[in-house]
Formats: sequence, structure tokens, C-alpha cells
Amino acid sequence: MTIAVQQEFKGVTLAQYDEAIAKMGISPGGPHSEPGLLFHFVTGTDDGFRVTDVWKTREGFERFAQEKIGPISRELGFSTAPSVEYLDVHNFNTAG
Repeated sequence: MTIAVQQEFKGVTLAQYDEAIAKMGISPGGPHSEPGLLFHFVTGTDDGFRVTDVWKTREGFERFAQEKIGPISRELGFSTAPSVEYLDVHNFNTAG
């Protein structure tokens, strides 16, 4: 089932986010390396940033989080683990 994943990173800057995705080999505005990811965007918050993704499966996201997000976040000194919320997706649209 397609899911949306919202992660709240508190005490972490957008510059640290940019460094993390660079370590993952992802360019802003470019394609993402994970085939199970359908959509990704990031917004700043008052005390960090929020990531909103749409994934083909929860398992695909959790594998990516374990293999990439967690280790790179720790390496870069993110102050805390993000809060994570899963939402079932009824519908989503993309451009083109």
C-alpha cells in the first residue's frame, strides 16, 4: 500500500539536511536514488525541518531509513532522531 511518511527533525538545520542528501548522492531538484520513493519534499520549521515523502511501501521506507537516514544523520551529528508519522495515501498526482 502506498504510504506518506512525515519526519520532523528538531534541532537540525536545512544546511545539515543538504549535507545529508549530498552524502546520499542526491541532488536538490534531481532524481532520487531509491526506486520505491515516489515523491519527496522538505520544508523548514521553527526548530528544524520536515520531510514529507510518498513511498510505494512502508517496508521500502524503513529499509532506506535504516540503511541511509539513520547512519548519515548520526555521522552528521543530528541532535535527535526524527519523529515519524505514517499515513495511508488515498491518491496522489504528479506533473506530466
